[in-house]
Amino acid sequence: MASLKERIVRGDIIVGVSVPITATKSQMEDILSKDDYAFIHADSQHSPYSEERLVQYCETAKEVGIPVQFRIKHPRHAYLVGNVLDLGPLGIEVPLVEDEATVDEAINWFYYPQVAKRSWGGAARYGVEERGDRLEYAEWWNENGILCIQMETLRAVTNARQLAKPGITCLTWGPADLSYDIEAHPHHPLQSVDDCLKHVIEQFEGTNVRMSFRNYDYKLRDYYQDMGVTVFMENPKP
Repeated sequence: MASLKERIVRGDIIVGVSVPITATKSQMEDILSKDDYAFIHADSQHSPYSEERLVQYCETAKEVGIPVQFRIKHPRHAYLVGNVLDLGPLGIEVPLVEDEATVDEAINWFYYPQVAKRSWGGAARYGVEERGDRLEYAEWWNENGILCIQMETLRAVTNARQLAKPGITCLTWGPADLSYDIEAHPHHPLQSVDDCLKHVIEQFEGTNVRMSFRNYDYKLRDYYQDMGVTVFMENPKP
């Protein structure tokens, strides 16, 4: 059976849903019952969280059989990616990425040697209970962990080729902050979030880099799928 990362890379349509980090097991199950979701995503960029709460959240997600993608607070926290992963997520999203140095740092602490530099340890890590051997788990993680960087400025959009380095699974989108930057540059040739999305999709056509979009409303899924988006992050259905 293909892993979530394998399904993403081969271009399957994948849908994730936002679940509050404070959600109980029953609340999580209720949200997941409304569609065929492949992952849940939680946020610390704009929401409070504690490490203990994240461990509990990921444990609850494991009980209901779904992996977690977690957005860290700030691009300067990329050096903490390994520490956050030790708490249980399968995927990490780094917001506000504009510079190659941020991508390099995220990759360095996301992947284990001999791919990168992530430190060994953490009883709450995703999938570690089935793979106790150090080298076995490291190899499995390096093949299955999901690392995403978020496009939220015109600079990021125009430099997407340089930012989507080997080891990056998806480019994700922050429509609200990107809209602020578009409004600040009224003479830029890209004048909407959709323009930016199309521009990047065209750059990566024929590659293994996938587009993950916060469409929020499931009713917009077909619209963005037709544009070339294959991974969706939505709010729960009512």
